[in-house]
Amino acid sequence: MMYRSGWATKQGQERILAIDLKREGFDEIVRNSVFSSFRKVSDLSKEEWKEKLENSEVRCQWDPDRDIYGNPIGRRAIQLGIKGETVKKYINDWTVNITDITDKVIEMRNSIQNGTFSEFMLPKEKKYIV
Repeated sequence: MMYRSGWATKQGQERILAIDLKREGFDEIVRNSVFSSFRKVSDLSKEEWKEKLENSEVRCQWDPDRDIYGNPIGRRAIQLGIKGETVKKYINDWTVNITDITDKVIEMRNSIQNGTFSEFMLPKEKKYIV
């Protein structure tokens, strides 16, 4: 996500917030997601997929993931878009905490630029098990 915001330098993206969600909410978002583009590997016909997409409040797409320096790393990162009642649940029921992490992001950006970056500066990643 830092790559997308230019490490808090892009216009309108100068503040970075970490949002903690209840696991049940994130699970519901994932469970209700529909791929943003048709995939033949699905059990759905193109017409069924299109109808499902039009009626869904959650879209899913997989973007190329990048390392800390902005280089592609050969895997995909999930991107979920929500609307409608799902947004209301996200805000009112599932959001547990919002933390402004802009200063930490700027610290990491500066350390990358001056060559002092360490992997220990990053949060621990955990495998998401459905």
